[in-house]
Amino acid sequence: MSECDHAEHVCPRNVRLDVLTRAKFFAELAPDDVASLDDRMQVRSYEAGDAVYSAGQDANQLFVLASGRLKLMRPSPSGQDTLLDVITVGGLFGTLGELGDPRYLDSAIALTDVCALSISSADFHDVLREHPPVALAVLQDMADRLAQSREVVRGMAADTVEQRVAATLLSLADKVGRESRDRIILDLPLTRADLAAMTGATTESVSRVMSRLRRDGLVETGRKRTDLLDVAGLEARADEAH
Repeated sequence: MSECDHAEHVCPRNVRLDVLTRAKFFAELAPDDVASLDDRMQVRSYEAGDAVYSAGQDANQLFVLASGRLKLMRPSPSGQDTLLDVITVGGLFGTLGELGDPRYLDSAIALTDVCALSISSADFHDVLREHPPVALAVLQDMADRLAQSREVVRGMAADTVEQRVAATLLSLADKVGRESRDRIILDLPLTRADLAAMTGATTESVSRVMSRLRRDGLVETGRKRTDLLDVAGLEARADEAH
């Protein structure tokens, strides 16, 4: 797959079409329909650290990430934003009133230089009306989100904090991990508060788990990075109660 040229802030049409074809809402569209969809999209470029949107703003754009990586941050009652997810190429983020959220519940922050494609609420409404497969994909996505929410609640009740932390680290490794000799490096600042928010645990519990994982030689942490030293060991911790 070709990549966007961030130096010139250009996202070529062939890149956009490839990304849209792989995005889950649009995967069933015919090539001509994908091309028509691309005509409705706006190309937006952001530098690392830029906010694509902020929590609380009116939700009027749905985005598809064409190049780069970004993080979704959720405000907490303490005033400290916590990490919800990391979006990679082809990922959908943002939301629209049609999807049930009148305002953005999170903030999208570019981790690298980013090219994103956005579609307005009015244009997406037309796409839903003209292309039933997209409407079905949206309904399936809503059902998946509900099932995922139920699974998270089940996991919080049934799984230990260590299981949840290990599973979250492995999930992040799949998305943003970089292999380097004997380890997988997570190239993003990952605080204990972030892990606590992602696992439904307290910061203190996560700190104890991470100390145990470090002591057992499964992870190594430093400033703005987390290294996974033993993936098999983390998989065992994710699957077994301790």
